[in-house]
Amino acid sequence: MKVLIIRFSSIGDIVLCTPVIRACKKQLYAEVHLLTKEKFKNVLGNNPHLDKIIHFKEKLTEIKNVLLDEEYDYIIDLHKNIRSRLVKTWLRKPSGTFPKLNFRKWLLVKFKIDKLPNLHIVDRYFKAYDKISDDGLGLEYHVREENKVDLNLGQYVAIVLGATYYTKRIPKEKLIEIIEKINNNIVLIGGPEEQALGKELSEQFEKVSNACGHYNLDQSASIVNQSKIVITSDTGMMHIASALKKHVIMVWGNTVPEFGMGPYQTEVAHFQVQGLKCRPCSKLGKNECPKGHFKCMMEQDSMEISSIANS
Repeated sequence: MKVLIIRFSSIGDIVLCTPVIRACKKQLYAEVHLLTKEKFKNVLGNNPHLDKIIHFKEKLTEIKNVLLDEEYDYIIDLHKNIRSRLVKTWLRKPSGTFPKLNFRKWLLVKFKIDKLPNLHIVDRYFKAYDKISDDGLGLEYHVREENKVDLNLGQYVAIVLGATYYTKRIPKEKLIEIIEKINNNIVLIGGPEEQALGKELSEQFEKVSNACGHYNLDQSASIVNQSKIVITSDTGMMHIASALKKHVIMVWGNTVPEFGMGPYQTEVAHFQVQGLKCRPCSKLGKNECPKGHFKCMMEQDSMEISSIANS
């Protein structure tokens, strides 16, 4: 049996597919392929349950003939949009998808009416194919041997700075409050976009090391894997930390756990500012706080966050 799994973006979304990938391989003994964008092709490049990653740069038509040549038996659509429907139209094979619940998410964002089921998105993914079931082993992320990093710092706390949207990121003022109260060494995780902030914080605090922009995704995952605990907001690295079974301190900004996208099957401490009528303001995130006050992050309990990090 040959199965195609479709998930175009993002890093976190790709990692969230891993329980379904593993189930197809181990329960169906299937040959498992993943269709995604070129920029995400390496996220699961070392996954032992994935036989092939098919990727495109800009247009799906780039790989239409490649897909047609594969002769799949079943298509698991974990993206559920116009492009994934196009792929299914081309291939004309049996397929299934999952309840995306966009209307219910819109109700929660727009009117604060919560009609969402108490289900993680991974649990909803399994509704795409009734021949597989969740094995309870959680997410997977496998660091390549050549990308393993040893910082020689002893015990440390990893703090993830990056996020796609501003309203998901822990702001500098709050980071300083948290860092001041942590007793251990700290390593800051992020990409080139966070390098300047990481440099600033590492110069301000002797106990802080800046890994932002100095390591690729796999190497950053290796650094996270060796940490005592991970402080993160709603980011792709949060899902990687979950896959590595790290203890996660989850700091929620504009998004909420009700969306079903939080840490999956790992030890987690959730932090949310309760009673904000403006939250959630988006199902994804925004480039600025619509209200201007950013209370969902600025009023986070830095004392309790650092207390857990010190425990």
